[in-house]
Formats: sequence, C-alpha cells, structure tokens
Amino acid sequence: MSKIKKRPYNSVARNAGAAQTKERILLAAKNLFESEGFECVTIEKIAQVANVSIPTIYSLFQSKRGMLRALMDEVFPKDQFDTLVEKSNKASSPKERLLYSAKIARQIYDAEKAQMAVFRGAVVLAPEFKELEKEREMRRYARQEVTIKAMAKEKSLSKNLSVSKARDVLWAFTGRDIYRMLAVEQGWTSEEYEQWLAQLLVNTLIDHRIEELKLG
Repeated sequence: MSKIKKRPYNSVARNAGAAQTKERILLAAKNLFESEGFECVTIEKIAQVANVSIPTIYSLFQSKRGMLRALMDEVFPKDQFDTLVEKSNKASSPKERLLYSAKIARQIYDAEKAQMAVFRGAVVLAPEFKELEKEREMRRYARQEVTIKAMAKEKSLSKNLSVSKARDVLWAFTGRDIYRMLAVEQGWTSEEYEQWLAQLLVNTLIDHRIEELKLG
C-alpha cells in the first residue's frame, strides 16, 4: 500500500502573509495613535481597523508598547544603520569616525522627521513612550562606546575630556533634541545640520595637538 505524500509546507508563503499582517497592524496603529493619542487607542480598536483578531496582535507584539517599539524601530531600516556603523568602525582616523557619527544621526532623524509629531505629540505623555525612549537612548549610548574607546586607545581623544565625559558629549551632541531644534524648529537643512554637527564633534572630541604632529 503506497504512502500518501504530505503536501510540502509552504513556509515562504506563510512568512510573507505574516509580514503583510504585521505591516497592516502597524499602519492601523500608527494612524490611530496619530489621530486619537496613544492612551486612547485600544488593542480592540487596532484589531478592528486592521481587520485581524485580537490574539493575532498579542502574538506578534504582546502589547501596545510592543507596537510602539516596532513603529519606532522600523523608521530607519536596520540594515542601513548596520552598514553605516560598520563603515564607522572601519574608519582609519578619529575625524572620519566622528563624521560618520554625524551622518548616522542625520540619517536617523531625517527618517524620523515624518513621524516626529506622532512620537512627540499626545503619546509623549504616556509612560510607555518615556520608557521606550529611555531604552533607545541607552542603546545609542552603548553603541557609541566603540568610537570613544577607539579614540582613547589611539590617544586622539581631547586631553580635556575623560573617556566617560567624552561618551557623554558624543551622546548629547548627537541627540534628537538638537536635531529637532535646528532642523525642524529653526529650518536648517539636513546638510547644514550634519556639517555643523560633524565640525562640532571634531573640534570638541579630538586632541588637535596629535593631529598637528601627524601633519608635521
């Protein structure tokens, strides 16, 4: 008696369907958060607008906070970010690494600009937003350690700054609030912001006596 062959499991189609469902949920959540405010939107309302079941949302995101995290993280594609970080880590000089720091900040905040009103509007009052923002800032601070440690190792760091203070300076100067004040509130172009930030980082963090010796 011949065995009945089982139909091959189409994981590709399933993954594509899951991705489309996830995208539909996030779009519904974004629109609702923007129009009604984070705290006023329920999982039930998102499920209704996205035309999915409530358990589906919980299985993909666990909570509204999970959806907000996904919205914040998807603004700037991870592969694009990783490429810039890799180039920065491979840079041959401290100046080049700091130029990449300015470029990374500019590209992330340019991508966020369209959704900045969402993230800084009614949802900014929600505890979930504040906690996620703190998580993101801690990750950014940790990632920047590579740049400062490399400068300390090659002794190119300004003598006026300890390693910890240099990390604080790099983190503060590349923060989104400065971008918002200059590129959003004051109307600077993205190029003007990046050039100004790059020069500020170079002037503040690099020991220019070392640079002069190298040139000499």
